[in-house]
Amino acid sequence: MRNTLSLLIFLCSAFCFSQQISSEKLTSFVNPFIGTGGHGHTYPGATMPFGMMQLSPDTRLDGWDGCSGYHYSDEYIYGFSHTHLSGTGVSDYGDVLLMPTNTVNFNNGANASVSSAQVQKGYRARFSHENETASPGFYKVLLDDTNIEVELTVSERSGIHHYTFPKNSKQIVILDLEHRDKVLSSEIKVLSKTEISGHRHSDAWAKDQRLFFNIQFSRPYKNVTFLSDKTEGEKVKAAFEFDASEGNELEIKVAISAVDEAGAKKNLETEIGSKSFQQVKTEAETAWENQLKKMIVETSNLNHKSIFYTSLYHTMLAPNLYQDVDGRYRGMDLQIHQSNNFENYTVFSLWDTYRAAHPLYTIIEKERTNHFINSLLAKHDEGGILPIWPLAANYTGCMIGYHAVPVIADAYLKGIRGFDAEKAFEAMKHSALQDKLGLKSYKEFGFIPVEEESESVSKTLEYAYDDWTIAQMAKAMGNMEDYQIYSERAQYYKNVFDPETKFMRGRFRNTWFAPFDPYEVNFNYTEANSWQYSFYAPQDISGLIILMGGKDDFENQLDKLFTAKNETSGREQADITGLIGQYAHGNEPSHHMAYLYNFVNKPAKTQEKVHQILNELYQNAPDGISGNEDCGQMSAWYIFSAMGFYPVTPANNQYIIGTPLFEKAIINLEDGKKFEISAENLSDENKYISSAKLNGKSLNRSFIFHSEIMDGGKLVFKMTDKPSKWATKDDEIPITEITENLIVLPPFIVKGEVAFKNETQISLGVSSPKTDIYYSMNDSEFKKYTQPFTISEETVLKIYAEKLPLKPSARNLGKRSTLLKTHFYKIDPNLSITLETEYANQYNGGGKNALIDGIHGANDFRTGTWQGYQDLDLKATVDLGSEKEVKTVAVSFLRDQRSWIFYPTEVVCLVSENGKDFTELPIQKIDATHPSEEVEIKTISFEIEKNVQFVKIIAKNFGDLPKGHLGYGGKAWLFVDEIEIK
Repeated sequence: MRNTLSLLIFLCSAFCFSQQISSEKLTSFVNPFIGTGGHGHTYPGATMPFGMMQLSPDTRLDGWDGCSGYHYSDEYIYGFSHTHLSGTGVSDYGDVLLMPTNTVNFNNGANASVSSAQVQKGYRARFSHENETASPGFYKVLLDDTNIEVELTVSERSGIHHYTFPKNSKQIVILDLEHRDKVLSSEIKVLSKTEISGHRHSDAWAKDQRLFFNIQFSRPYKNVTFLSDKTEGEKVKAAFEFDASEGNELEIKVAISAVDEAGAKKNLETEIGSKSFQQVKTEAETAWENQLKKMIVETSNLNHKSIFYTSLYHTMLAPNLYQDVDGRYRGMDLQIHQSNNFENYTVFSLWDTYRAAHPLYTIIEKERTNHFINSLLAKHDEGGILPIWPLAANYTGCMIGYHAVPVIADAYLKGIRGFDAEKAFEAMKHSALQDKLGLKSYKEFGFIPVEEESESVSKTLEYAYDDWTIAQMAKAMGNMEDYQIYSERAQYYKNVFDPETKFMRGRFRNTWFAPFDPYEVNFNYTEANSWQYSFYAPQDISGLIILMGGKDDFENQLDKLFTAKNETSGREQADITGLIGQYAHGNEPSHHMAYLYNFVNKPAKTQEKVHQILNELYQNAPDGISGNEDCGQMSAWYIFSAMGFYPVTPANNQYIIGTPLFEKAIINLEDGKKFEISAENLSDENKYISSAKLNGKSLNRSFIFHSEIMDGGKLVFKMTDKPSKWATKDDEIPITEITENLIVLPPFIVKGEVAFKNETQISLGVSSPKTDIYYSMNDSEFKKYTQPFTISEETVLKIYAEKLPLKPSARNLGKRSTLLKTHFYKIDPNLSITLETEYANQYNGGGKNALIDGIHGANDFRTGTWQGYQDLDLKATVDLGSEKEVKTVAVSFLRDQRSWIFYPTEVVCLVSENGKDFTELPIQKIDATHPSEEVEIKTISFEIEKNVQFVKIIAKNFGDLPKGHLGYGGKAWLFVDEIEIK
C-alpha cells in the first residue's frame, strides 16, 4: 500500500510538473541579453516582431562594439532612445533620447571623471545587471545614481516609458536630439504642457535619415529649459521638470514616423491612445508569444531551449516596418508614398540574410515575405535599383553582390507569388546588368580582375551565385534565352579558381595574385581570406568538387579547412571570429561549409561539425554569439541547424541534413499544417544519424525538399554514437550542379613577370580539360600555344581558349572563352631598387619592383597597384646602374583617410654618385593632418639637375591616427607608387 501511495504521489507530481512546463510561456525562454556582449552587437530593449520602434537603453555612443547602442560590459546608461539596429557591423540610429534624472544637466557625461564637477558628470547614470530585466516587448532597469526605476514597452511604432522617481526627489526628464549621429536639423515644438512634437534629421550610415516624433506626458510639466534657449538647430536639448507633489510615477508615450509629425501623432493615437502601460506590455508579450509558437521544441536542456527561442526572437527583429498606420512611408527618393497593398519594410542586411534568414521566412513568414519583396521592388521603383543594404530610405552601398535577387528567386521558386513576378524579374536583371562595382569587367571577362575592382574574388563568386538564381527563375518562367545567359554567368566562379593551389585567388593582370597566402586577409576578399571563400559555389557544388580534383580531394581540402591553424595574416579584420581552423562561423561566408561533406558521401562529418558549432559557438550568455548577429542570420543558422537541416543553396528548394539538437521540434505552418522533427535515442554522444523516416517511410537521402516541409508531416531520426552508413551512397547524396550551357574557361598566365628586365618567359594554362589555348602578341595572328615562349620587349599579349567538338553533334562544345589582354612592361635593366622598410604583402603593388615598374596607381587603393606601409616610413633607394644626368625626381602618394591612408608628413630626397655619400635636397613638408573625405593623389617633385647614380626617398608615415578619426587608436597607412626619375 505504501509503495502504491508513493507511486501515486510521484505520478501526480510528475503530471503537475508536466503541466507547469507545457503552460510555461515561450517568451520566458528568450534572453535578450544574448549577443549584447562580445561582438554580437544586439540590444536588450523593447520591440515588436519586425517592429518600427526599438526602445532600448544606450550605454555606448560610438565604436564598433557600440553599433547597437548597448554593450553588456558598460556601466553607464546615457538614456533610452527609440531606434536601434540588431547585430550590424556599422553604427546608426539611436534617435530621440529620453533620460530621467534629478538635475537639469545637458552634458551626457561622456567626458566625465570621478573628480569632475557635476556639470561634467552629466545626466548619464550607473546601473548594474542585477537590477536589469529584459524580455520580449519589455525592459526594466534601476538607475543607481538617481534611484529612478525605468520600465519600457512598445507597440509597432510607439512606446511607453514608465519612470518611478524616489519620493520627494526632483523629477527631470532630459530630451536630447543631439545624441549619437551627426544632426542635420532638429526641432522641439511645445504643443501643450503634456504634449510636444518635433523632428530629427541625421547623417550616419544612412546619409539623410528623417525622423519625426510625438511625445505625450501623463502629467503636465511645470518647467521646461532649452539648451541655449534653442528649440531648433543642430544642438537641441530640453529638460522637463515635473511636480513631485503630484506623485512619483510618470509615463511618457512616444511615437515615431519617417513621414511627418502628424503621422507620428496618428501612430500614437491608433496604437496606444489611452491604453495603460500594462495593457501595451501585455499586447506586446502576446504578439511575441504567438510569433514564437511558430516553432515548438522539446528538450531537457534549458540552455539549448533558451538559445533556440532567443535565436528565433533575433530573426524577428529585422527587417523593420517602415510606414505609418495610414500606409504612408518615405521612399528611397525621400518622397512620401502611399502603400495600399503591402507593408513597407527597411533594414535588409541582404549579404547576410539571403543565406538562411530569408529562407526561414519562406517557411514561417510566407505572407510577410511577400511584403518584404514588394518593399524591395518599391525601392527599385523609387531609387532606381534593387537595394543591397537599405536603411531608413537610404542606400548605404554596404557589402557586395545583389542579394535582393536570390531573396526574390527563392520565394518565387517556393510558390510565394504575392508580387508582380515579371516586374521582379526585370528588376533582378537590371541589378545584374550594371557597369559599376566590377560588373563591367565581370560581364566582359567572366571574372573581375584585381586591378579593376576591390574584393574582386568575393564579388566574382557572389555575382555568379546571384546570376544562377536569375537563371532558375528565368527557367521557371519559360524564358530560356535569359536562362542560358545567366546559367553561363553562374559558372564564372570557376575563373578565379587556381588549379595548382586549389584556392580561389585574385587574377592580377591575368596572372595569379602573388605572393599567395590563403590565410591572408587582403583586398581580394570581403571580410575574409581565401580559405573562407574557396568553398563558395553553392549553385554548382558538383562543379566545384571537379575543380578541386574530385570527391576525395574535396573532402581532404574540407578537412584541412577545419584543422588549419586558427589564425589569419594580413589585414586586421574584426569580423573573422568563431574560428574552427579557418572555418569562421562568426562571419557569413563560412555558414554553409559544414554541410558540404554530405556532397562527398560523408554525412557523418557534417554531423560532427554541425554538432560542434551548435554546442561551442552559441551560448546562453551575453557573449553567446560568435560574431555580429547580422539582423538574424547568425540566429537563423542556429534555428535551421538545431532542427537538423540547412539551406546550403537558397533557390534550389533543398535543405541539407545535419544533425538534430532536440528530441522534438515542430514547425507550425501558416496554413495550419505541422512539420515535426523528432530524434530517437538522442544524447550529446549520440550525434550521428543511423537511419531516418519521413512520414513512416525510410529516408535514405541526406536532404529534404521544401515541399516536404510545407506539406506537413513527420521526420524521424534514429541517433547513434558512431558514424553510420546512412545516406552515403551516390544516389543518396545531394547533387547541386550546372549541366547545361557550359562555358569554356579563359586561360591564365602561369609564369611570366608583367614588369620585367631583359626578358621573361611566359607559360599559359587553363582549368578546362581538353582545351586549346591561342595567343597573339602585339596584334599578330593568333596561333596555338604549345610551349612556353620568351619576350624581351614591351608586349601586349592576347589569349583565349577554345574547346572543339568531339563530334559534329556534340552540344556545349566548339566554344571559345572570353578574350583576355595583358600589357607586359619592360623595366630599364640597369634600374634597381632597394627597400629598407617592408611593405605589407596584401598591398604589394606587384612586388619588389612595384615603385619602378612604370605602372601608376589609381584612386582605389584596393586594386593592387599601390604599395602600402602601416606605421612605417618608406625608405627606398633607386640605383640607375651608372651615373646619369638627372633633372627631376617625382614620387606619388595616395590619401584616403576613411581607409586610414594618410599623406606622409614629409618627403626627403637624397642623391649620391657612389651610394655612400648622399646629398639631401630641400625637405618637402605636407600638411597631412587636415581632415578630408576626398580620395586624392599627390605627386611630390624634386629638381636636381646634376649627375647621380643613386636616389633615395624617405617618406615619413603619419603615425597615430588623429582624434576624431573613426580609427583613433590605430596606426596610419602610407601608400606610395612609382618613383619617376627623369
